[in-house]
Order: sequence, then C-alpha cells, then structure tokens
Amino acid sequence: MQARPDTEAEEPAAAKRPLTGAEIVFECLLAEGVSTIFGYPGGANLPLYQHLPSYPQLHHVLVRHEQGGAHAADGYARSRRGAVGVVFATSGPGALNMVTGLATAYADSVPVVAITGQVAITAVGTDAFQESDVIGSTMSVTKHSYLVTRIEDIAPTIREAFHVARSGRPGPVLIDLPKDLQQATMEFEPATEPVRLRSFPEPPRPDGMKLRRIAQLISEARRPVMLIGRGVIISGAETEVMELAHRAHIPTGWTLLGTGAFPVRDPLALQMVGFMGAGFTNRAVCDADLLILIGMRCDDRVTTRLDSFAPRVEHIVHIDIDPAEIGKNVVPHVSLVADAKTALGALLPLVEPKREHEWLTTIDQWREEHPIRFVHRNGLLQPQEVLIEMYRRCQDEAIVLADVGLNQIWAALWFDYRKPGRFLNSGGTGTMGYAFPASMGAKLSNPDKTVFCISGEGGFVMNMQEMATMVEQNIDVNVLILNNASLGMVRQFQDEFYGGIRSAVDLSFTPDFVKLGEAFGMKAMTTDRAADVGPMLDEALAHHGPVLMNFDIDRDANVYPIVPLGKGMLDFVEAS
Repeated sequence: MQARPDTEAEEPAAAKRPLTGAEIVFECLLAEGVSTIFGYPGGANLPLYQHLPSYPQLHHVLVRHEQGGAHAADGYARSRRGAVGVVFATSGPGALNMVTGLATAYADSVPVVAITGQVAITAVGTDAFQESDVIGSTMSVTKHSYLVTRIEDIAPTIREAFHVARSGRPGPVLIDLPKDLQQATMEFEPATEPVRLRSFPEPPRPDGMKLRRIAQLISEARRPVMLIGRGVIISGAETEVMELAHRAHIPTGWTLLGTGAFPVRDPLALQMVGFMGAGFTNRAVCDADLLILIGMRCDDRVTTRLDSFAPRVEHIVHIDIDPAEIGKNVVPHVSLVADAKTALGALLPLVEPKREHEWLTTIDQWREEHPIRFVHRNGLLQPQEVLIEMYRRCQDEAIVLADVGLNQIWAALWFDYRKPGRFLNSGGTGTMGYAFPASMGAKLSNPDKTVFCISGEGGFVMNMQEMATMVEQNIDVNVLILNNASLGMVRQFQDEFYGGIRSAVDLSFTPDFVKLGEAFGMKAMTTDRAADVGPMLDEALAHHGPVLMNFDIDRDANVYPIVPLGKGMLDFVEAS
C-alpha cells in the first residue's frame, strides 16, 4: 500500500463521471496506492462490497473477526516502511470490535485507515439497528476520526485520512461512512492538488543552535549513552544512528519497539533497556553523564521507577517528532522536535570524531558481569532453545512477530536482530492476540520474506479464528506456540511479586493444537524435546503454506532479567 511515486510529466486531467459513494471510495484507495484491504461485511457497508468485485486491482482479505482485521492492517503497515494498512468493518459491533486493534496501532504509531459503515444519515442519533457512536468510541485511539455527512466530502476525507495517517508521528485514522452516502451518486473528478492541513503540518526543520549545543555536549561527554525507539525505524534513521554512534563512540541501547534499529552484534550495541532490559544496559544508563534519547516515549517500561532513571546524568537530549512526548516523563536539558533522520543528518557534520574511551571498557566489564542467560532445568525444553534454532535457520532475513507476555520478551532478547522492521510486537498497549493476525498482514506486505509468529497459548487462542483466513488465503506463516500451560507472565508476577499465590493463571485445559490446526487445514506439529526443534522447523520451512508448531516448554521458565514492580533500574533480578 505504497503512495504513488512522483512523476515528472503531468498526468492528463481525468474527466468527470457519475459514481456512487462506494465507487468513489475505491477510486480514492487506488489513488493512494492501496492494493490490499482487510475487512468484514455487514448491513451498513454492503454498498462497498457490492462494488468491490468491479475493482480486481484490490485484494480483499476476508478476516473472521474485525479485531483480526485491524491487527492484520497494522502488521501490513508496520512491516514495510511507507505502507498504510486499510481495514473495513460494518457499523455498531463491527466497528467496535476494531477498537482494540486501532488502540494498538495508535500506541505504536502505525498508519492504518479504517473505513466503517454507518446507518443512514437520517437515522444517525435514533438508536437505529447496529448504530453506535463510533467517532466517540475511537477519539482516544486514533489520530483523527471523520463522520462523513455529504457525498461530496467522501474523496477529500479519504485523501485527508491518508495524509494524517502518514504525516508526522504516524497513526490510525477512522472514516465513518453512512450507508446512504455509499449508495448516492455524484459526478466525480479525481483531485490533483496535494493535501495541506494546518493541524498536521510538515515536521519543523531542526534548530541550528540546538544542534550545535548537542554536538558540544557529545564532544564534552565522558560517559555518553544513546537510547533509540521506534521513531528511528519509522524515520529510516538507522544509518545515521550507526554513524553517530561510531563517530563519537557512543554505546547504544534500545526500547522494545526500537529492537532492530541497531545491530545486536555491533561492538557499540548495548541491549534492550528498562523493566525487562539487560542489566548492563540499565547500569550504563544509570552511570551515564550524557543521555541521548531518539524517537522514544520514555514510558514506565523504559524508566522503571522514574526517580531511578539515569541518576548521574548531567545532560539529557531528547529528539522526537511528536512535541507531546518531550518532557512528558523525562525532562530533557536540550530537546529537538524533528524527524529523527533529518535531525541526525543535520547533526552529524557538527560532531567531531572521538577516540575510544575507558567508558566502553567499563561497559564491557558490566556485560561480562550481567550476561543475558537462561537456566536448563531437568531436561525440559526451554523457550530460548526454540528461538536459537529458529535464528540458525533464517539469521536476520525473517520477520518475527511476537505476541504479549513472556514470549514477547524471549523473542526480543534471544533473536539477533540486525535490521530494522524485522521484529514486530504490541509494545505500547501490550495487546494479547495481536501477533497471529498481524503476521498475516506482514506476510502479505512482504511476500518474499519468511515470517514467524511467536505466541503463547493464551494469546493465540484470543484470535485463533484467523486460522481460517490464513488457510483460505494460503498465507505462508510459521506459527510457534511456546506452550507453558499458563498465563506465563502473570504467573511469574504472582510467584515473585504477589506472595506466590497463583490465581486464575492455569491454562492446563487448552486445545490439542495439532488437532485444532489440522481441523482448520493447517499443517501442525508438536514436541516437548529439544532434539526435535530443529527438524520440526526444517519441515515447516520446506512447506508451502501456513504451519502451526506447538512447543511444550518448561512450565516454570521465566523472563530474566526483570526489575521487580515498584523498584528502580538497578534493582534487576537475574536468572539463577
């Protein structure tokens, strides 16, 4: 769903022609470069589906639940820079089923355009069948929501929606389109002028004085650390980050959503920071005299207890495209509201090369003292063993989607990501059930890439209905269920932070996932032996089509390191 490339020659103006509102929708989607739509029909969007067959250029994926459609659109956009995900739903419950998916995209800055059917304009506000206030329900989880009230507004609204979704800090936009407007007719002429909105302007140019100050701070720093988030990936600034790190010898860590923006094996790489980050990364942040934050929100998963974050720091620099994030949690000494790639491109010529310093030696000592490791227990299959075997087979060419819980952190820490956009997960809202439908979108957006979906049995069951979609569309995704027969992260929290009282976390009664997968038409396998993991993955990768693999892992396997709830960055607990 890429925007059309610019052309040097002007295209001839298209003649006006009579079209229905539904047809105008499809004409506008094609003009925006859309090729794939995820959707579910219902009474209030039937005019759209009436005209859909007339647009064979558009591949419609019939999902089995609207939340699955929203997550699939998210995965489609998140996995390919510049893409926008599109999802259709009907009014009332159909639209409301998408809210969690839109919230997930909103928290993680993913451009999605959702188009919902609505009851006829004359019936809005009458509590008509399947009517709901979709605008009110989505205001807090979208960049903008539109209720279209005239057929003349359909085309401008769609153009604005795509502009808003892509611009600045990306995010989801919803268009609520009454059924009678979909059926109405007007003379349609495609617009040619670019969209300009004062409320969504182009990002400002970096302030030259601030850039010089940042360069000075880098020059004077003795213990610098750089932390990067998803904003670096969205901007495409990973090359500039790498150049800055190596020019000034700045060790670099990342947030959960920033994973992949800096190669794990680079000599200046730290690791993930914060609540479940590496101990040596947390120590580096807490001892730094200069902290450079780029494209990140500084939420509680990064800072842990706020007063414990970077206590020895003398200067904090924060670069982000969203002014609302500057100073919201961590107050910087120097802030720059700008696109990360643009800002770093302007900063680099001002930064003098620095020689390697003792600070790196200190961090290497901490790295040896606090390695990320796991414990082998009684011959039981450990989740890390599965991930290590997976990495051996695809290196950094695969796209890995992780769900939420222990599996998410294992996937973040035990797969050596060296390229951006290779690790996708719900980092902001922590939405269980995200990864499986999102993996469908990721594969359709990147048909030449191997796609792995990693999930726990709890999260997988939340959207397992999309197995029908995956099989029907023959979407070639390798699904790995790390099955510990429990809500693993909740169980770990209860064991370690809530007196060891396990309550409502036992998932021993779960489906036979092999039979379940086969019932939907998927190739399915299971094992609890480490020796079987490699051959099972080989068999899955040789298969053309979706594969479901269940791994019965050690039920007491936990995530380490971890900072106990309410504690500070240096209070991390390690595997023992």
